[in-house]
Amino acid sequence: MGSKEQKPHINVDYFEDLTGQIDAPASEGMEEIGNRVQRIRESKGLSLTDLSKLTGFDEDLLDRIEKKEVHPQLGTAIKLSKALDSAFGRLVSGVGDKLYSITRREAQRIVSRSTGKAGTQKLYTYKSLAPEVRGRHMEALLVTLEENPRGELSVHDGEEFIYVLEGTVTMQIGEDKFELEPGDSLYYLSTTPHLIAAKQGQAQILAVLYDQ
Repeated sequence: MGSKEQKPHINVDYFEDLTGQIDAPASEGMEEIGNRVQRIRESKGLSLTDLSKLTGFDEDLLDRIEKKEVHPQLGTAIKLSKALDSAFGRLVSGVGDKLYSITRREAQRIVSRSTGKAGTQKLYTYKSLAPEVRGRHMEALLVTLEENPRGELSVHDGEEFIYVLEGTVTMQIGEDKFELEPGDSLYYLSTTPHLIAAKQGQAQILAVLYDQ
């Protein structure tokens, strides 16, 4: 994780508790993505073979996601939501029922963690900051990134905006590679191959994903 002396270039009174460790304890919703995938898939009468054909993911990977042995990365979750004709936010953080959402810092909850395909390497942990708005097309997340030097580039629909809160973030977009420090931000189309990770230890970012 980056030095505690690095201060986010934002209103620290608001974000002072957002930049702390967020990977424990797990919340009730932390393991639910696999359950949601299985429930939506079965409600549509799709088999794992059908879902594999729709997404291009191996059946074994899909089975392990549903069994919560592998926790899908955000790009994987977006592809699954498209294949299942389900809103990305519904898959990641549940169905909202409000016109607006105020999330107090003490009420923030870990939505999920993401792992590599083997299910052993934790890549990042994220909190949803506005899970209660119904029909939403954006997902605001507070993400703790881990190191991922050999990660695979992700490609999916949508657009993403990230703002670095703490630590150093390594970013690859297409063939371009660069580092982001606290206060730096980046907006990019998710259809461009990309990879984001902490340079060393952990890093904290605010991420907003737009699901087209």
